[in-house]
Amino acid sequence: MGKLFENRIIESSIFANKELLRPTYIPENLPHRKKQLKSLADTLSAALKGKTPSNLLIYGKTGTGKTATVKYVDKQLEEKGEKMDSKCTLIYINCELFDTQYRVFAYLARVFNKKVPTFGWTTDKVYSEFKRVIDKEDRCVIVILDEVDKLVTGGEETLYNLSRINSELNNARVRMIGISNDPTFTELLDTSVRSSMSEEELIFPPYNANQLQDILTERAEIAFNKSVIKGEVIPLCVAFAAQEHGNAMRALDLLRVSGEIAEGTKSDVITEEHVRLANEKIETDRIAEAVKILSLQSKIVLSSVLLLSKKNSNRQFSSGEVYEMYRRLCDHLGIEALTYRRVTDFFVELEILGLINAKIVGRGRYGRTREISLSVPEVLLQPLLVEDPMLKAISNI
Repeated sequence: MGKLFENRIIESSIFANKELLRPTYIPENLPHRKKQLKSLADTLSAALKGKTPSNLLIYGKTGTGKTATVKYVDKQLEEKGEKMDSKCTLIYINCELFDTQYRVFAYLARVFNKKVPTFGWTTDKVYSEFKRVIDKEDRCVIVILDEVDKLVTGGEETLYNLSRINSELNNARVRMIGISNDPTFTELLDTSVRSSMSEEELIFPPYNANQLQDILTERAEIAFNKSVIKGEVIPLCVAFAAQEHGNAMRALDLLRVSGEIAEGTKSDVITEEHVRLANEKIETDRIAEAVKILSLQSKIVLSSVLLLSKKNSNRQFSSGEVYEMYRRLCDHLGIEALTYRRVTDFFVELEILGLINAKIVGRGRYGRTREISLSVPEVLLQPLLVEDPMLKAISNI
């Protein structure tokens, strides 16, 4: 036992710097995002001139470089602002972590050295303190709200207050940059908030295969030791990532995990087999994480789809068929079944998590229904569901 860490502190023969493959790393060069970089710079340059830039909404699917591009421009703007002695402050907030008005304004106030307790104040007091502390001088505060759609449920007042705050300030000016994977989330907002937030919009399209190849090749040159990547490795990472709408984050994760697997097996090179193992591991981890956060009722609905899939050659089922199976499982478990309408809400949740497909189809005079199917392998899903003690009773149905 005394030599537990001996083999774990030897320098890697695979990686030169593994951290350069993580989502938190912002590279010196952002391939294939020249247009978006220019648009962002054009919008934000007003702050360096003492003017007020427009609010901006940025859309694009996961892995299209939205956050990396904004952080890249953020860094450049702050560096230029310091040289020009410009009073411009950019504040990045991940709304998955700061998902209520209290948390957002408490964090903003703390950036300006205002001590705000984690809880105990009213939200109005936190908001007032933030206004007071920034309005002491002429400055521009740009609030970057990543995953901004997370504020629509539980934190919409944050967006309302940020959209009207300038009318309550004498010296400072506040602007918003919202980043979202969901181009429809603004439909749920108050009209005035929506129009204020959407003064300008910027779309990040998915990367194509050639662009992903460029990104991975460029990153691999600095993240790995020389000659450790076999020729088929990067094209295979690109092929897997292309299946997820050109997700560069997934491609980089694949490359990193492939290297970790090669390192763990004491291989001196990364091969196609390591990429295939990495893809399987990442998918399994993703499914496990999604299942772990589900409520018991959501798990029963998902179990219903799974059981139907196992018992039928037809892999698509009407929402009514799934609901009938759901009622049977609830009866078997001694749990009160929810209404059909409530169960359809779970279909939406499970689809967002990538566990099922729930396509709405027309059936002529019979109206419309959802066609439900699993979007993950049965063999991966079943053991994760029966980890819940409540669901062990249906594992043999």
